[in-house]
Amino acid sequence: MDQAPNSTKRRTALITGASAGIGRELALVFAHHGHDLVLVARRADRLEALAQEVKVKFGVKAHVIVADLADPAAPRKLFDEVAARHIMIDALVNNAGYTVPGFFRDTKWSDQAALIQVMVTVVAELCHLFGPGMAARNYGRIINVASLAGHLPGAAGGTLYAASKSFVIKMSESLSLEYQNNNVYVTALCPGFTYSEFHDVAGNRAEVSKFPKILWMDGDVVANQAYDAVMDGKAVIINGRLNNVLAWLARVLPQVPMRNLMARNQRNAKAKT
Repeated sequence: MDQAPNSTKRRTALITGASAGIGRELALVFAHHGHDLVLVARRADRLEALAQEVKVKFGVKAHVIVADLADPAAPRKLFDEVAARHIMIDALVNNAGYTVPGFFRDTKWSDQAALIQVMVTVVAELCHLFGPGMAARNYGRIINVASLAGHLPGAAGGTLYAASKSFVIKMSESLSLEYQNNNVYVTALCPGFTYSEFHDVAGNRAEVSKFPKILWMDGDVVANQAYDAVMDGKAVIINGRLNNVLAWLARVLPQVPMRNLMARNQRNAKAKT
């Protein structure tokens, strides 16, 4: 079932993980550019506060849908709920994500399975659900939030994080080609270290705070670059010159020294206590 059209000409962006971090910043950017919003996350209070903020600042509508994307049924429920509210989605932002710190062997499989669900399956399923309608209407914008980690060799700890982000990058590249004749642009957003709550949730704030400030970017800068990239039809954007250099080095340097370098990266090797 395709979605019913909006009653107005204003476009609508659906953003997962909108309650904090890059997701919240992307919501503000889309609202600034005149989009109504569908805000999706687990924390209703934060979503409601953000909905009120964009209404006051930008005069746009914001629909709140509370959902736990670790539930395998969540993507279809979300799609059906949007259709039931007669909302047409013109832009999809798959931002929800996290990492499971600690060595893979020391973690619970249920935690790893939930990560795969949120960061791989949900991203693919929401693209699969919303993409065809966009193509049929000859307009769509999809941002899949990946990471610089998806371009680098794996590091100890947080084992499935970089792997999931590599998947998101490759899937986005393929979808951008599949939809190139339908005015549907798909972009993999690949930020490096970004000021947000991400590392507090991961429990590695102390470790990452030791990295030089030159490696860090503000969330609003990342979000604005993402918006410009998807509107320009760029399949992949790596935020920041230094991050682009790091990704380039990962491609051209021999793999053995690169893996040895990544072996020193232990920021995700310890589980939260």
